[in-house]
Amino acid sequence: MNRKITYIITVLIFFVGTAFIVYKYQHNRHTANNFYYELKERKGPLATEPGWAKTQVTAENLYRSLSYNPKDVKSALSLATIFIKEARITGNYAYYDVAAMKQADMVLEQDPGNFQALTYKALLYLSQHHFADGLAIANKARDINPYNAFIYGILVDANVEMGKYQDAIDNADKMISIRPDLRSYSRISYLREIHGDYKGAKDAMKLAVGSGVDGDDGTEWARVQLGRLYENTGAPDTAAFEYAQSLAYRHSYAPALAGEGHIAFVQKDYQKAQAAYAQAEQLTLDYSIRENLAELARARGDIKASNALYNTIIADMTREASSANGDENMGHYVDRELAQVYLMINENDKALDHALAEYNRRPENIDVNETLGWVYYKRGESSKALTHMTTALRTGCKNPTLLCHAGLVFAKAGNKAKAKELLTSALANNPGIDPELKMESENMLKEL
Repeated sequence: MNRKITYIITVLIFFVGTAFIVYKYQHNRHTANNFYYELKERKGPLATEPGWAKTQVTAENLYRSLSYNPKDVKSALSLATIFIKEARITGNYAYYDVAAMKQADMVLEQDPGNFQALTYKALLYLSQHHFADGLAIANKARDINPYNAFIYGILVDANVEMGKYQDAIDNADKMISIRPDLRSYSRISYLREIHGDYKGAKDAMKLAVGSGVDGDDGTEWARVQLGRLYENTGAPDTAAFEYAQSLAYRHSYAPALAGEGHIAFVQKDYQKAQAAYAQAEQLTLDYSIRENLAELARARGDIKASNALYNTIIADMTREASSANGDENMGHYVDRELAQVYLMINENDKALDHALAEYNRRPENIDVNETLGWVYYKRGESSKALTHMTTALRTGCKNPTLLCHAGLVFAKAGNKAKAKELLTSALANNPGIDPELKMESENMLKEL
């Protein structure tokens, strides 16, 4: 009898102890500041991807480790890595960027010179369009470890966004000398594109695709960028092949679906475009895809539906912009994007407010100057439009949309020779650009 009582007591103690441990773990996980952000359930085809189950298990193990030891730097950074990857896969940057930043900041509180945490912080600043902050942190991380290729990639991106193109080239050269791979080749491609070398850009992006693993997110992203380069140079069939290849390797890949939708849209196959865009929108949170759907609705003559979509986009973007105003560390700056959307619904005064806000942050960036110049063009202020379009052309970029915008601005300003040169170059290869812009440019070219 005594043995039986002892056994029962032992079992009770075991279960009580186990319950206490589980309770403590759950309590720590859900109340401690470090464990507020958890993985969100994926939806649709993303939930059935082979790697998702493994990601969930890995994250659960990391939560458990951090519950027992909140100062576990390795686990904190591993969790941040998962958050950064999930942001890219799902498009939910608003949630996962904050989650990842929380882990990076936790590490930096313990170790202000932690290279990986600084690298992540710089990367997350860029993701949220805090480009100046990202550049400053990336330079700090580079000083700690000047032999890491990844940090030079972040420096390339940050310098491009700030309009410091020679610094971006210098960092790209350093990056590729350390590690010639998908990341470095793709950045070389983008820099060549910015400087008007489309052939070189395609060659470098082919190297990027070839150096990756078929089906990986990075590889398929590079393949889609290659398709976009083909679209801009008037090779829609080759672009379509690249998008189809991407979907063959990575089923239901939203950027590739959006690429197929764009080709169909330009070719005025609106039914096919609608199907591709709608499928892509179900897979990721991406404003550009929703803008494509709004643009498509307008092309089909459904102005009411188009404006409703644009206003929904504006409302969502404005929430992100408002959060940025109240948080120095996070919150997505989307003023350039808001300016472009406001133009689509002919609210040019609001477009100007946001274009100027972005310009004040990074006045040397060519894309920002193009946007501001185009806003001034739409407002009938040709002199101001010309100033900013001239800046937008300073790297020799031959993006057909930029050249059309610039050509129309120069024509409005009275420089017919320059306008003709720009519009002729823009339309030479029948690029896949917005049909309305293309028609306006073709009509202007006939008048010159």
